[in-house]
Amino acid sequence: MTTTFPIARCNDSDLVIHGKMANRHGLIAGATGTGKTVTLRRMAEAFSSQGIPVFMADVKGDLSGISQTGNNSGKVAERISEFALGDDWLQSFPVRFWDVFGESGIPVRVTVSAMGPMLLARLMNLNDTQEGLLNLVFRVADDKGWHILDLKDLRSMLKHVADHAADYRTQYGNVSAASIGAIQRQLLTLENEGAERFFGEPELNLADWMQTDNGKGVINILNAEKLMRSPRMYSAFLLWMLAKLFETLPEVGDLDKPKFIMFFDEAHLMFDNAAGALVEQVEQVVRLIRSKGVGVYFVTQNPLDLPDTILGQLGNRVQHALRAFTPRDQKAVRAAAETFRSNPNINVAEAIAELGVGEALVSFLDEKGMPAPVERAMILPPQSNLTPLTTEARNAAFQNDDLYPAYKDMVDNYSAFEALSEEEQRQAEIKAAATAAKQSATAAQSQAQTDSQPGLLEGFIGGLTGGRKKSGQGLGYNVADSIGNQINRQVTRAISRSVLGVIKNLLK
Repeated sequence: MTTTFPIARCNDSDLVIHGKMANRHGLIAGATGTGKTVTLRRMAEAFSSQGIPVFMADVKGDLSGISQTGNNSGKVAERISEFALGDDWLQSFPVRFWDVFGESGIPVRVTVSAMGPMLLARLMNLNDTQEGLLNLVFRVADDKGWHILDLKDLRSMLKHVADHAADYRTQYGNVSAASIGAIQRQLLTLENEGAERFFGEPELNLADWMQTDNGKGVINILNAEKLMRSPRMYSAFLLWMLAKLFETLPEVGDLDKPKFIMFFDEAHLMFDNAAGALVEQVEQVVRLIRSKGVGVYFVTQNPLDLPDTILGQLGNRVQHALRAFTPRDQKAVRAAAETFRSNPNINVAEAIAELGVGEALVSFLDEKGMPAPVERAMILPPQSNLTPLTTEARNAAFQNDDLYPAYKDMVDNYSAFEALSEEEQRQAEIKAAATAAKQSATAAQSQAQTDSQPGLLEGFIGGLTGGRKKSGQGLGYNVADSIGNQINRQVTRAISRSVLGVIKNLLK
């Protein structure tokens, strides 16, 4: 039996995502306040109901209510009645809360080496030269067997490479002091944004995000309210997660339903000011990760926010209203309309501007993988509670989670910082030993010279006073004896002149 996921309704018929096509990725687009978040919630609930684990970033802090059964009131009650969904439509879903900063969810950490130089360069907004130097630092660490786990490891490696630039220049290339300084300054900026709590161990095991509970897929909600203040960190994390899944998951081919679904809200941040090489890497991962059983759904305001190479791979699409107040807006609407398979009964460009809240243009892949003609439909109401959890309830939920003890405390394992500290201490000990050996050798040489000329002082005094020379008095006695003889001769001449002067006076 084919698995389907009902998302919207048009003319009493459900518009569904087919299980075999759910890993062909998707797009949820529309202006602020038009219903994108409700569509995201409905899709997450539909996938979870069929035992598929889900990840989604909560950028506005209003998704935590998925863990609670919905209320049959207001607009939700109207839709339930309109679509005759029944009393059992409302239900709760298993949710696990995560937070990069560990404040409102289980802490999420990534090691610096796992992030890699390309994503780090994007995170720190480095130019090509600085990114090249960062690659050099990672290569040195790899060759030395030094693990770069956190920011202090990276800072230590930068200092080490700068201090030994002459040693590494021949093998790895030029080491620019200016580039080292620029990277160090960017590290300070990251630390001010709280990145020191993001980089480290224990690193997130993505298998912990791919779990089920009583037949439903666990919905992993990442609190991104604070993370969004650092858009580069947010985008770097999402890109890392995508690449990590691609690297670790085995090939499974086409399944009846995907193994994992990811929703990337504010998806344009992943590509803003991104280098061409990075966009190419993401495009390749998105194209190939579907064979790993993973579906990726981008959520953004306008389809044109995404590169064409990415947009072309998004088969399941929901387009909410776009407002066309200016010529530029009208151009964006026409461009968005062109991304759908046409329906002769719908003027897509006009419909996009006319859609009400909760209404959307929908086109999903059929069972053969072909885009269905676009339909104007109403999104099914959410099954869970639209009201977010209180802070106390959310804190209690994640602190009582079975995974919380495993990720609660950061672990500072042996890494590049410790290895370099030991290396510096070893070099200091070698230098101290060499200095001590040199001083000892100098003292020994001086003593040897003294020992080879015994009785120097004694001989000098003996020779000076006219004493008889003893055996072994050596050079000191000879020098003093010569000086003594000269003094004696001078004294003798002086006395002789005095005596002769007295005799001469007597004879007068």
